[in-house]
Amino acid sequence: MSKATTLLAFLILFANHINAQIDGDNIFATDQVITIELNFSQTSFFDSLTFNYDSGTYMKADLTLTDGTGTYTINEVGVRLKGNSTYNHPGNKKAFKIDFNEYVSGQNYDGLKKLNFSNGFKDPSCIREKIFFDVCQEAGVPTPRVNFANVYFNGTLWGFYTVVEQIDDQFLDWRILDDDGNLFKAGDNFGGGPGGGGDEADLKYYGPNQADYEDLYELKSNENENDWSDLIALTEFIDNSSAADFENNLGDHIELQEYLRSAALDNLFSNLDSYTNSARNYYIYHNLTTDKWEWIKWDGNESFGSYGGGPGGGNLTTLALDYHSNNRPLLENTFNSPTLYAQYQNEICYLTENFFNPTYMNAKIDAIKTLVQSSVYADNNKMYSNDDFDNNIENNITVGGGPMGGTLYGLKSFVQQKNTFVTNQLECSTIINTDQVNFSPINSYPNPFNDTVLLEWQHNKFQSISIFNCLGQVVAQQDVSGKERIEMDLSNLAKGTYFAKMMLESSTMNQDAVIKLVKL
Repeated sequence: MSKATTLLAFLILFANHINAQIDGDNIFATDQVITIELNFSQTSFFDSLTFNYDSGTYMKADLTLTDGTGTYTINEVGVRLKGNSTYNHPGNKKAFKIDFNEYVSGQNYDGLKKLNFSNGFKDPSCIREKIFFDVCQEAGVPTPRVNFANVYFNGTLWGFYTVVEQIDDQFLDWRILDDDGNLFKAGDNFGGGPGGGGDEADLKYYGPNQADYEDLYELKSNENENDWSDLIALTEFIDNSSAADFENNLGDHIELQEYLRSAALDNLFSNLDSYTNSARNYYIYHNLTTDKWEWIKWDGNESFGSYGGGPGGGNLTTLALDYHSNNRPLLENTFNSPTLYAQYQNEICYLTENFFNPTYMNAKIDAIKTLVQSSVYADNNKMYSNDDFDNNIENNITVGGGPMGGTLYGLKSFVQQKNTFVTNQLECSTIINTDQVNFSPINSYPNPFNDTVLLEWQHNKFQSISIFNCLGQVVAQQDVSGKERIEMDLSNLAKGTYFAKMMLESSTMNQDAVIKLVKL
């Protein structure tokens, strides 16, 4: 086969991968405001929805959904109200969930069985969750996709909502590429808990009895088997390992870079209604393909410092880089390890240089504001005013009392202040600068890749190729002396971002070539 034919074959495979449809792309692949029209047979439907809240019972409704691909009618979907603080705020704009197959088995929309609708609790900007989860997604952390909807109940505009992807087997299929393992959700954290404590999903070890964990977590897959032994084993490792064992072997139990980057994102966005502080609003999944646990984000509506249960009411733009609440052994042991804490700091640096900075964030915030502004203005049930929306995009605002009141950080001002604080705390010059890796004379096919990647270059002066992860660690090397192309098997690497660096043979050629690779 000729070189041109080989390249064409790889390009075709690459194009097919990029163009492949993922379940839910109709809603989530493009930033948009969709329309959801729910029609209930009862005239007193809202009374019934609120009555059913405690039991979690779904009500029947007929659905008309309009997105960028068209308008679709789906009859007899299930609808129920959801949330904790988001439910208890005054007003009728409650968070809710749609289950397409609650009453019609196998019914779905674009492969999705459920959708979640967040109501903007404690968010005058109405876009906190979208911005936070988009950045998590772009940084390679498993995260539900997010968009927006104008929602109508029985012909009346009920409000402007954030639409959040369900974490279920569809999500695991496209994001994790494995859906046979145990998926656990951190519990609601409002009960008694083991030994009379709170129901914190703290990843502490409470002994071998499954019953001692069932108030802390919810098993969301393999419910018939109901075998929690893998979760209990994970907590035992986290809580009972020696410092050396934890440091050396954490990466054998959990996808380490994903977890460290996820923790770093929570710190940068002061997203404290998470494992960091409240010990809720996360999923962990036992990937049976890799035999490692993966950390999945959830519920980011109180990012940008909106959570009120943080460290003593302090300034959350200067949150300590190693902040965590008490009894968080996964974070405690990570931060107590010099090696793991250095890797965590590297993730902070990577994120601030590439995502969490005013240049990147302000452009994203402005684009989303433009997309949603008219819909926010039209929402007469929203919790804040139009002026609050406009002002909170830019700066802190102070509103009335209660759970939605107080001073709420502005999105842009928060990013500016937090970025300044972090960059003054850390020396990030050792991190690979991904903004400088696009000059390379290297070609790669396909990229993103699954197991193998073909690399080609323009001359035969390179001596070797090294593959680095985002921490600057060499994870693969190969001699390429006299060659102009090579196919590398990188199937042993975890999903994520890597860098291929070509080392030159001659010291007179002092610029090495680097290319960014993404493994799916």
